[in-house]
Amino acid sequence: MDQQTLQTLGYEEVVQEVARYAVSYEGRRRAAALAPETQLENAGRRLAETAEAAAILMKGASVPLPSLEGIEFVVSLLGSGYLFGEQDFTAVSQFLHSCGQLKKYMAGKNELAPVIASYALSLYEEQQLQSEISRCIRHGRIESSASRELEKVRRKMDTLKERIQKRMQTVLSKYSSILQEHLVSTRDGRYVIPVKKEYYRQVKGTVLDQSTSGQTVFVEPDEISSMQFELNMLAGEEAKEEAKILAMLSALLESSAAQLKQNIEITGMYDFIFAKGKYGAAIGGRNVPLNREGMIRITGGRHPKLLQSMVPLDVTLGGSAKGMIITGPNTGGKTVVLKTIGLLTLMAQSGLLVPVEEGSCLAVFRNIRAVIGDGQSLEQSLSTFSAQIASLAQMLETADSASLMLIDELAAGTDPAEGMALSIAILEELGAKGAVIAVTTHFNGLKEFAARTPGFRNARMEFDPVSLKPLYRLTLGEAGQSYALEIARRLGMSEGVVRRSRELMQRPAADGSGQAVVPGEKLRDEEMVSDRTDGSHFGSEAGSPPEAQEEVPAAAGSGDEAPVEEKQGRLPFQVGDAVWVTSLNRVGIICALEDSRGMLGVQVQKQKMTISHKRLKPYISRSELYPGEDYDLDIVFESKEHRKLKKQFGKRHVEGRAIIKESE
Repeated sequence: MDQQTLQTLGYEEVVQEVARYAVSYEGRRRAAALAPETQLENAGRRLAETAEAAAILMKGASVPLPSLEGIEFVVSLLGSGYLFGEQDFTAVSQFLHSCGQLKKYMAGKNELAPVIASYALSLYEEQQLQSEISRCIRHGRIESSASRELEKVRRKMDTLKERIQKRMQTVLSKYSSILQEHLVSTRDGRYVIPVKKEYYRQVKGTVLDQSTSGQTVFVEPDEISSMQFELNMLAGEEAKEEAKILAMLSALLESSAAQLKQNIEITGMYDFIFAKGKYGAAIGGRNVPLNREGMIRITGGRHPKLLQSMVPLDVTLGGSAKGMIITGPNTGGKTVVLKTIGLLTLMAQSGLLVPVEEGSCLAVFRNIRAVIGDGQSLEQSLSTFSAQIASLAQMLETADSASLMLIDELAAGTDPAEGMALSIAILEELGAKGAVIAVTTHFNGLKEFAARTPGFRNARMEFDPVSLKPLYRLTLGEAGQSYALEIARRLGMSEGVVRRSRELMQRPAADGSGQAVVPGEKLRDEEMVSDRTDGSHFGSEAGSPPEAQEEVPAAAGSGDEAPVEEKQGRLPFQVGDAVWVTSLNRVGIICALEDSRGMLGVQVQKQKMTISHKRLKPYISRSELYPGEDYDLDIVFESKEHRKLKKQFGKRHVEGRAIIKESE
């Protein structure tokens, strides 16, 4: 699955949320590795597991999941010859006890959750290991009864400690006047008395320590030195016997290594499954049927991050209508629709319950790609448009009948005519490959494409034209409006500008995008004129305006030019007139008057060429295009550099500079 798409659709955030519900390191590890399944059977099984876990949780019972605390360290050292300590065996004992509890608990859930209940049958209780640990270790300390030798040594130690205590009481009485306190303490396992610093030399014995303040000196009296030596010897024997017991338990633990690791794997899996169930319950998730036919039907769907604020989504995609073109105003929720469709699909394929209503179903796709957001790359110097095109190229390369393609504002950020043409070509190609497609756009031409193309249909985000507020509700089968002018007025745009915009929208589109275009009555610079002549698809499906539908016959045996006819009966073209060039399906501007052969100079997209009048149709007269008869047409036909030089030449001679016009 495409990693960029997972990030774009917010899948990684969902994974992090699931991991927070895990109670063990193994459960969190599995959650972090969560990924969409691409096989229907696997995805269905994972989803069924989560649904069963949610059903158990709905009963309100607490699932006895082991925390695995301390087990990770033990498992990491198995097979290394390490001598495990009392705390390690305590952790193992608690873990095995929890495994037994989980096994017993899941046995009682066989009817409610038969699939996941069966997993507990593979848990090992390792009764012998548990029994030996319990016999030898209690409260983190080796029991005296763990071995006969240890019991004998500790009995001798207890007897000797009693003798030492009695002797120390005598010592305390003897030196009571010079003691800091009347008590016996130990330093490194040796018995001492606290003597005031100035009197410690009066006590026969060995100084072992002093207080932080230096006012008290801890002295081991000579009266107990021989008994203390004997006690140290017994302590050595005790440590030796304890090591034997730990070695015995370590060997027993090593023999159960495989069973212990399997238990960790199974309990970690349970932790992960119940973490998915807890997350599903938190978002009001539901188990949904899955299919491999690319059929998506979402009823009352919500994005998991917008559970409280989002208007529930109803959408059907796939089947006879694999392509959906979503239109509507900005901030109307189009992008949220794409993200919701994509994320819910990814979640279901990952075995996660999804926040939808009864009657919903989702498909399993091998390839899901989403192009949402500007995707600009500073490192690669990609613009918004370039970044999107790079992603779309990957889409086209990988698309097939098991693909879901989500595209936000298809081919936006470039020339509207070319953008729409490119959009249609991309959609046709994706449709031919059988991909399921959802696209948002502001191009009116794509609405027409969806309306007339089998396998595609329109959808719109509803908008209240009175309150000018989006309703965030998707309606299938209808195209929406952008409501740009209404929104502009609401946001403070002057009434005059809005009114003028409406006037300009009355002319039919001439850029192929289906958007209203500026008629160009008062064009003020060469860029505006260039914009007006850049269209590539106009009016009808044939690509020419209504007044240019009739094909002009060509002369028999001629190449590109029609025969010259008399000028009588037609008005001559004037320099500056906008004309429709039928042979190019483009608008041009007359830059040279007609010659004796009926040929005129025409500038099309800043390129000057000679074209027969038979190939030209009136489009917009010069009087409509430019403000007044004295308008300087050099703005249209000359480059900025040439105009600048011409202005300089009008004032003075410029040494070494000249204007050389190309032959037309």
